[in-house]
Amino acid sequence: MLGEYRIEGRGAAEIAASVERAVGAGDLAPGQLLPPMRELAAQLGVNPNTVAAAYRSLRDRGVIETAGRKGSRVRPRPATTSRDLLRVEAPEGVRDLGDGNPDPALLPPLGAALAAAAARNAERPALYGTPEVSPELARVARAALDADGVPDGPVAVTSGSLDAIERVLAAHLKPGDAVAVEDPGWGSVLDLVPALGLRTVPVAVDDDGPLPERVEEALRKGARALIVTCRAQNPTGGSVSAERARALRTALDRHPRTLLIEDDHGHGIVDLPLHPLAGGTEHWALVRSAAKAYGPDLRVAVLTGDTVTVDRVRGRQRLGPGWVSHLLQDALVRLWHTGAVDIAAVAASYGRRRDALVRALRERGIAAHGRSGMNVWVPVPDETGAVARLLQSGWAVAPGARFRIASPPGVRLTVSSLGMDDIGPVADAFASATGPAPAGRYG
Repeated sequence: MLGEYRIEGRGAAEIAASVERAVGAGDLAPGQLLPPMRELAAQLGVNPNTVAAAYRSLRDRGVIETAGRKGSRVRPRPATTSRDLLRVEAPEGVRDLGDGNPDPALLPPLGAALAAAAARNAERPALYGTPEVSPELARVARAALDADGVPDGPVAVTSGSLDAIERVLAAHLKPGDAVAVEDPGWGSVLDLVPALGLRTVPVAVDDDGPLPERVEEALRKGARALIVTCRAQNPTGGSVSAERARALRTALDRHPRTLLIEDDHGHGIVDLPLHPLAGGTEHWALVRSAAKAYGPDLRVAVLTGDTVTVDRVRGRQRLGPGWVSHLLQDALVRLWHTGAVDIAAVAASYGRRRDALVRALRERGIAAHGRSGMNVWVPVPDETGAVARLLQSGWAVAPGARFRIASPPGVRLTVSSLGMDDIGPVADAFASATGPAPAGRYG
């Protein structure tokens, strides 16, 4: 008996389902200790191996975590819950700065590109046996990667960055392995890692990317993989600088068996140079998504990496969706060829608004961060109170809990919907709602 909830079931699947229902309903709270396996087996009248199988299944699905003799407990943020549940809905009359979407005015129209792809498909339809990756897409993508100093490697195509990250992690890791992740970082990654049965190891970041000493510590303690955002880090707007990249490569040189995953989703909306880390570890991958520059509904991401990693990703992909639609691949190639996105102009548009907001907040004594992309991160002493007061002032922002593990409280503001005339009013409202925030590395 756990509080008022009794775990039920005779088989491993039934016991696991009983725990998972309770976690989803809130009857078993995050961090709550589960009964020892032999004790629960005695209560249910089953073999201890049956309970062990149930607990193993729950761990693999990211619902619970085990710590040897310390027992098993519900994860602090189990995979049955999502950070998206922490989203603040903007009621009518409230401006939404929390949705994280790109500016629709900066996205290219997709109609002509999709029509051209459909016409090409009518002439040469993509049938079973067609290469999973469009040769033209692979050629153009590889040329761009070469120009940015990304090591040579084969190309795969996935349905967005998160799909790529999941496939790479699954290609190399097993449940229980530890993954070093940015904190604060992309909430979807922070949800994905435990959902795969892996353990998250938070790594602090600043405006120039993950802190090398924290990365070194995580790897020294056994983290088998490291996920790094190259540019336009979500939620902080950080970007890995040349100096930081050198320091991180030095740390990775001491741990060459680390699985390195680099997320360069900001490649089409920032004008800061890429400083890739790839090449110093045995297995690595770098992914570029079309979502931020060309539209979230264009579910295409290009993945490159070492041969073993890419082969494993493509092999497993064949047993699932098979491939990403060639209509979408061909549409993306056409968008690239026609220069549908003026990267310099898009980066400048986001940069003007982001820099102006950071400057306005700092002028009001508020420590704000945002070096690239469309997001600004602001440490606050009281996250819940700041979100509520800003909502009352007519501005919805994203609560930092969506992006944090152990880092201090903060909120994220996305500048996509802001005009330059909005900057002062937003900063004034923020100053009134929160007062000066602590300086430092995101709090």
